[in-house]
Amino acid sequence: MLYEPRYHPEVASDIAGFPKNINERLPKAIEERLILDPIRFGEPLRRTLAPYRKLRVGDYRVIYQVQGSTVVILKIGHRKEVYKKFGRS
Repeated sequence: MLYEPRYHPEVASDIAGFPKNINERLPKAIEERLILDPIRFGEPLRRTLAPYRKLRVGDYRVIYQVQGSTVVILKIGHRKEVYKKFGRS
């Protein structure tokens, strides 16, 4: 079963300043892993972010939530900052 990706409106501004190689790797990772099986390829987050999951793409993380047959991509960012920024959103 393929999941349908849905992007939060702020995701476009998240990826604007990323390095070129990451901008090339992110769509590939989302298409090849996240849409195929978000539970198997992602890891659950803990504590206050427990309802969400993450997909690792190098030093960057895709924060998402599975809702039925839809994967809602909420935030993309560097591992040092993404959780703090996501927690404030």
